[in-house]
Amino acid sequence: MKVAKYILPLAFVTQVTVAQTNHLVNFDKHRFHYGIGLGVTDIKFDIDLNQDDEIRSHMRGIESYYAPGFHLYIIGDMRITSFMNLRLIPGITLVERNMHYNWNPTDLSADHRLDEQRNVETVFADVPLELKIRAMRWRNFRPYLVGGGKYSFDFASLKNNKNKDDQSIVRLKTSEFSYTVGAGFDFYLLYFKLAIELKMNFGITDQKIPDDTYYTTAINGMNTRAFLLTITVEG
Repeated sequence: MKVAKYILPLAFVTQVTVAQTNHLVNFDKHRFHYGIGLGVTDIKFDIDLNQDDEIRSHMRGIESYYAPGFHLYIIGDMRITSFMNLRLIPGITLVERNMHYNWNPTDLSADHRLDEQRNVETVFADVPLELKIRAMRWRNFRPYLVGGGKYSFDFASLKNNKNKDDQSIVRLKTSEFSYTVGAGFDFYLLYFKLAIELKMNFGITDQKIPDDTYYTTAINGMNTRAFLLTITVEG
């Protein structure tokens, strides 16, 4: 993820919020507040390869590289203490993950139907529940840590499609559980609170659906790994 391009806007917002008088001084005293978040996602599969000698003689390796997507969600925030909030942030994530296959050259030349890359389009409906732990506020600036669990449902899953050697179909389970950890910065502006947040997402459920082709028999398990960079507005 190219995070560097966000450094200048972050520095500008920091300078503005620090230089001005305190805004929204009673914002964090409210029991509930709401907001919206929009951001970009870099996502890939974390793949555990099958080490069977017969399978590895055909499939030498599988790689998945980070690919971009975007996410949109709404925020429901409940204050627990002065330094801790519980957040329910349902939303959608649109991404395309990829898998690059390193075939034995003999197999690749003998069968023109073999794919060296397969892409998986995904439309996740996400339901994360997270704890937000905040530091002391300094003027219009407040850093925080965030972490929790997430359930995702893939509306674009091809779970019920039959995989064939001449079709680029990767079947995945529709449901996925994961956990997230990250950090961010709250900026208190004149009429609303703006936040910039970076999180890491770790899938904990194996998404592979067993198949009788080398595309899947070469894999023991596969999980989602992702980075999420989000800008939120809360009022």
